[in-house]
Amino acid sequence: MNLVLFDNNYRSGMLPLAFTRPQAAIRIGILTVKEKWELWTKASASYLVDDVLSQKFASNIQEDNVFISASVLPNEELVHAVSQLEKGQALVKEGLLIAVRASEFSLQEAQLNALEKFDVINFEGEFVLLDKIYKLIPHNQAEIKSDFKVLTRDRQSQAIDETVTVVGLNKNPELLHQIFIEEGAEVEYCSLNPKEGPIYIGRNAKIWEGAMMRGPIAIGESVHISMGAKILPGATIGPWSKVGGEVSNSVITGYSNKVHDGYLGDSILGEWCNLGADTNTSNLKNDFAMVKLWDYSTGRFGKTGLQFCGLVMGDYSRCAINTAFNSGTVVGVGSNIFGSGFPRNFVPSFVIGGPQGYRINGLKAVVNTGEMAMARRNVEMSEQDELILEAVFEQTKQYRTSLK
Repeated sequence: MNLVLFDNNYRSGMLPLAFTRPQAAIRIGILTVKEKWELWTKASASYLVDDVLSQKFASNIQEDNVFISASVLPNEELVHAVSQLEKGQALVKEGLLIAVRASEFSLQEAQLNALEKFDVINFEGEFVLLDKIYKLIPHNQAEIKSDFKVLTRDRQSQAIDETVTVVGLNKNPELLHQIFIEEGAEVEYCSLNPKEGPIYIGRNAKIWEGAMMRGPIAIGESVHISMGAKILPGATIGPWSKVGGEVSNSVITGYSNKVHDGYLGDSILGEWCNLGADTNTSNLKNDFAMVKLWDYSTGRFGKTGLQFCGLVMGDYSRCAINTAFNSGTVVGVGSNIFGSGFPRNFVPSFVIGGPQGYRINGLKAVVNTGEMAMARRNVEMSEQDELILEAVFEQTKQYRTSLK
């Protein structure tokens, strides 16, 4: 199959991450949505996205394609149903378009759920639907377990160094099967506890001495875990990130820094983010009430149904040392936060400041800072990256009209 993963009407619910990437490039568990579908189907996939994003994330349309909603996560039953589609058929559940098999299918058709020219097949099974950004938080642990099972099947882990403590191994030798260390990873003088879920450590990752890690967790390629770090269940540390302190049930997409002490709980970070030393997030309200979160699709705060929900931060945003975020805080793209006290619960894109006031963080300044951050990972900001940031700057103007 030639897979094409299309953005749909849920894209606005996945902001601010979806400002700078297709929905299918969002990470949950060990892998991105695109990587999951490729792994499950053993087929290559591309994206179907809007004009600006398409300049970086191109489509590969062939004569025979399976177009799949980027909001839907694969599982065994769903993958089987998709693989059985014949040309001209569409897989649907309760009005939600899951997939179509066709020679062509436009983004407009995908967003309108245009099914008039297809033979509709109803899917009766269950799957995870990513229609809101906060859905990453309650589903991440299960997705780590699912990805681990598929990703490590019939493969051999790198040997565990004799200096590593594997908690519970004396009583249950089978726990070794819950740890997978990819080639080139350096894991020494640390503690791994896989009793409640798997521990995945990617290629060339470096786990420094004294780190304590309890599964289910995912450590991506070339990640650096600092000395004494506490990585708790549900933590996904995406590739090329540097992480220390305490991280629990959070998704760090990749290429981001949380090197020093401080707590990150039930939170989501994009790429090229930086949290200053001793940055802390609240993930639980003092009165234990359910957390509300800014929703770009409605333009107001909405119910999440979650009691635990911390920070959501878009790409290229950062904060200074000792920043404290209230539970249910959303920070857009390219913002720089500092100052004493709690920042507001919705910080727009491209602003600089904090509780004492905000001003516009100019596009050029964000690009310059982004270039310097990327250079530290030997990555160069492309012309397409700059065009995407320029488009986001225009798209988010409305949120900066009354800065204080």
